[in-house]
Amino acid sequence: MATKPPTEDIDESKLRIGERERSAVGVPAVMHALKISIEQMGVLRSAQTLLRVNQKSGFDCPGCAWPEEDHRHAAEFCENGAKAVAEEATVRRVGPDFFARHSIAELREHDDYWLGQQGRLTTPMLLEEGGTHYTPIGWDAALEEIAGALRGLDDPDQAVFYTSGRTSNEAAFLYQLLVRGLGTNNLPDCSNMCHESSGSALNQTIGIGKGTVSITDIHEADLLIVAGQNPGTNHPRMLSALEKAKEKGATIIAVNPLPEAGLFHFKNPQTPKGVLLGGTKLADDFVQIRLGGDQALFQAIGKHLLELEAREGGVLDHDFIDGHTAGFAEYAAHVAALPWEPLEEATGLTADRLREIADIVRRSKATIVCWAMGLTQHKHSVPTLREVVNVLLLQGNIGRPGAGVCPVRGHSNVQGDRTVGIYEKPAEAFLAALDREFGFTAPRKHGYDTVEAIRAMRDGRVRVFMGMGGNFVSATPDTRVVEQGMANVGLTVQVSTKLNRSHVVHGRRAIILPTLGRTDRDRRGGLDQRVTVEDSMGAVHGSRGRLAPPAEDLLSEVAILTRLCELVFADRPGTPRADWRGLESDYSAIRGHIARVIPGFEDYDARIDKGRTFFLPNGPRDERRFATANGKANFTANPLEYPVIPEGRLLLQTLRSHDQYNTTIYGKDDRYRGIHDGRRVVLINPADIRELGFAEGDVVDLVSEWNGPGGLEERRAEEFRLVPYDTPRRNAAAYYPETNVLVPLDSTADVSGTPTSKAVVVRLERR
Repeated sequence: MATKPPTEDIDESKLRIGERERSAVGVPAVMHALKISIEQMGVLRSAQTLLRVNQKSGFDCPGCAWPEEDHRHAAEFCENGAKAVAEEATVRRVGPDFFARHSIAELREHDDYWLGQQGRLTTPMLLEEGGTHYTPIGWDAALEEIAGALRGLDDPDQAVFYTSGRTSNEAAFLYQLLVRGLGTNNLPDCSNMCHESSGSALNQTIGIGKGTVSITDIHEADLLIVAGQNPGTNHPRMLSALEKAKEKGATIIAVNPLPEAGLFHFKNPQTPKGVLLGGTKLADDFVQIRLGGDQALFQAIGKHLLELEAREGGVLDHDFIDGHTAGFAEYAAHVAALPWEPLEEATGLTADRLREIADIVRRSKATIVCWAMGLTQHKHSVPTLREVVNVLLLQGNIGRPGAGVCPVRGHSNVQGDRTVGIYEKPAEAFLAALDREFGFTAPRKHGYDTVEAIRAMRDGRVRVFMGMGGNFVSATPDTRVVEQGMANVGLTVQVSTKLNRSHVVHGRRAIILPTLGRTDRDRRGGLDQRVTVEDSMGAVHGSRGRLAPPAEDLLSEVAILTRLCELVFADRPGTPRADWRGLESDYSAIRGHIARVIPGFEDYDARIDKGRTFFLPNGPRDERRFATANGKANFTANPLEYPVIPEGRLLLQTLRSHDQYNTTIYGKDDRYRGIHDGRRVVLINPADIRELGFAEGDVVDLVSEWNGPGGLEERRAEEFRLVPYDTPRRNAAAYYPETNVLVPLDSTADVSGTPTSKAVVVRLERR
């Protein structure tokens, strides 16, 4: 039987620190996933639901964006995928009676874990200005209220439209059409906070903002460098792909400040080896690098490869460099002039150790570099990723089997949302195609990204905020500024499956629109509809839920958006024209529009019908074609940058616990790191604890320090326990969203604007 939701928040006084685990997954992961599934769904519903995850006739996991192979296991999900499914398919419900019992003031006092555990939203709810409780509102009245607010704006830029990666291709395409039909490109999304740096660097260097490898390439690689990423927690299904690569003889280098269990050893619960024989060793070499030192690492690799080429020859792929790249001479001269000393300082590694790593790269016949937030959330993230590309270009490791760039996207369909138009800086070709398809003129002026949207809300320039999924308040940096900005907005609208912080930190008026999830049956126009998503490697999948929805009249995101489009654009000249009711009743008609607007989606429905999955075109991968201004892959010369930590301070990275996905807190533990029944911890080198005058277990406040435009700025996160951990000296780590309050709004990556959540200078203050 499913259990009732918790009645209390996480009690940090019960925090326990145990031993770190040395391997990932295994039987304990299976048991933990089943425990949470049964608590949320019950036994029968768990079995019915989990066996459909990522199946060709089932639904795409609402968790991470790691791809599936063509051959599927019966249990094609990981521990955290099972948790994500359980959270969505829960039998717990949050209806009008819940909001009648709990005032906004009371709900605001609860933590993110408690809020998320209450269950699925069932009914549209309205909070009037000055009101103390949300009250029910009918669907028609709610949508008319929102449409009226949008039509009544003095300027369309007074509205902001946020998107979560969970949103399907069909809904995301309609969402951007609504926004551009209104007359703005204010489309901030979760990409702005995670892989925007990847897209910026890759577009500059290889002409596409996506990775260039397939799941087969992972299996066929000779060398895999996994940098700034923790696959055991954030993308556990990746471990199966790494295991297959190891079985075929691949070498794996793990680059990370923290020694994560999933980087070292994998016990595959679906194989006898994983269950009975101890599993598979993954990383052949662990490179424990200082926070922000990755640019220096890849510059050192490139420097050593060039030195070897000069002495011995046979290291570089000159045919590829001469035929497909530009800028090699400038890059080579720049790297040759770099002294080894700053490379050692930035990485925390000796020159001999850096050369040793580079020798492994030299010997590789096919190299893939995988990365995630550890590389993308620094001020110099874009130059860092340009250096990753430089190293790969030297040996021709783009556009051939087993080689390429692999940014591992976090949220299911975060990449697909961008593909179908969720972007504040859209390309002219996309806008021109949109104009032709829908008979209007889309705005060309760039819109707000996430940070710019927060600034606009803070400054009172936003009258309507709409969130299509996600949890904007908890996901974004500088929490107190975000909360103040939300309070300035006239109307906030959240389209959500479950309760979260963004429902209780709101505008002067607020509307909650509950919606269907991936697991729910979506029946429109007398047919069971399906949606599509794009995984981290550019493959598009069909997805169809089977569970009865939490409420009979619950609308899908598509239905919400088609009805809003009809209301907003009715009798309004110069706006998009479409059969909105027809699109609501037949999602294939939406896919028809996408196919006519976006290259690569031709015969969209037929290709989904044929095999559920098809690959979008990828010039670098498919034919070594680079859509850059010069038609070449570009080497770049990047000045070396790395964080300089003031005396007596630490550099903090924010990260997830194992019982967490993005801002959704599944449980109280992070068992791989030995943390149990609590979250307010800071992981820190034991020598730093002693040097700063503290002791293990001391409770401190974390105070971030940042030299902003107006001088030194400080932000505070209270009551964190010091936990000794194997981190580089003067580097520390703590969980978000609790530490997002420490990330300055204006501290962003150059070029991409991504918040610098992996590079926060903090001091410790005794309680």
